[in-house]
Amino acid sequence: MTHSPPPGMPRARIPGPQQPPPPYPRIGAGLWKRCLVGGLTLWALTALVTYATRTTTLLPTLVLLGGFLVPVAFVLWAYERHGRDLGVSAVLGCFLAGGALGVFGASLMESYLLRPSLSMFTGVGLIEEAAKLGALVFVLRRQPGIRGMRAGLVLGAAVGFGFAALESCGYAFDAAASADGIDLRTLVETEFLRGVLAPFGHGLWTAVAGGVLLAHRRPNGHFRLAAPVVGAWLGVSVLHALWDATHGIAIWLVARLPGTGLAPELFAQGYIPRPSAAQEHLFTLFSVGGLLLVAVLGITWVRSLARRGTSWRNTP
Repeated sequence: MTHSPPPGMPRARIPGPQQPPPPYPRIGAGLWKRCLVGGLTLWALTALVTYATRTTTLLPTLVLLGGFLVPVAFVLWAYERHGRDLGVSAVLGCFLAGGALGVFGASLMESYLLRPSLSMFTGVGLIEEAAKLGALVFVLRRQPGIRGMRAGLVLGAAVGFGFAALESCGYAFDAAASADGIDLRTLVETEFLRGVLAPFGHGLWTAVAGGVLLAHRRPNGHFRLAAPVVGAWLGVSVLHALWDATHGIAIWLVARLPGTGLAPELFAQGYIPRPSAAQEHLFTLFSVGGLLLVAVLGITWVRSLARRGTSWRNTP
């Protein structure tokens, strides 16, 4: 026989089932926007203070902020929208390893390829894209469960943006150094231009190659050097080479036009001696148009791959 407790007596509470913690940190929506706006503001203030004080103390801060701002913002966007289940360690590892290994490979290669030519740009594209794919394989070698088109697109983009961040820092340092001292104006212009173009370069190309690579990864974690993987690597290498050669191709096109009086061999020299106003306008038109064409081709390729991944539309 049971008795109900008197009114007012405390009742024991039976704890309910504990919910397991989420496998990824909870990142609020829109973090990439706050990172981009806040970082851009900080970069602009750093540039203004450096220009006003004429001190070199803030140059490393200016270079690092300008080089990493856009790549980090895009990686955060990709993680927030499509890569939460992949884990922070995989995304961060791809970002850091891709940048370090890619830039290391590029430095070795460029020490042997000194003369501007189509073969040089092709070699740059082939070796850099292979180095970034190798970095992706290295980071994911002990994570056999990460495979599929969506994972490859996200992690490939992380590798490419890591490479772009460190490469932009290197170009910024080169632009700042001059015979007359630090050229702050050239440094700021270089970082701004590379920041605007960053989403259409290395991150886009390695996303394509990484998506195809992980789409053909075996269930046991082994990577397959299948024909589509090789084809994707060659394709993005061609886009890479065309992007780098746009400057010279624009000069070559201007020289090919009748009435310009220019020699096509100027492609190897990389500049037009004493250009006229019409030649300057034509060069700008061809160079900008070439970059837009390569960017459109890369974006179209990424979108076509994303449509093939059935899990892409089911991400958070």
